[in-house]
Amino acid sequence: MPDLEELAVEHAAKAAESPHGRSAHLVLHDGVLRQTVIALTGGTALDEHTPPTAGSVQVLRGRVALTVAGRHQELSAGQLAPVPQERHGLLAHVDSVVLLTVVTT
Repeated sequence: MPDLEELAVEHAAKAAESPHGRSAHLVLHDGVLRQTVIALTGGTALDEHTPPTAGSVQVLRGRVALTVAGRHQELSAGQLAPVPQERHGLLAHVDSVVLLTVVTT
């Protein structure tokens, strides 16, 4: 069983060393279900992209914003939100780690 706290520490360090300010690790891949730990340094964004069939973002560390059509949904450590069903992005306000859970088809 993966330890999410250990993965958060590991990938936060990798993101800090990366010129792109991010690091990701696929934690679970079971059929259509995928869970990925994503670490972003403060100020780093994931550009807008097409949504999965269904999903959620849980903030493990830090503070992020889900961005949708110019709107921001602020999330802090411990919070969970559904992935918007329209083009969206993610912006880290501070060094942050999230657990992205998606269902693909």
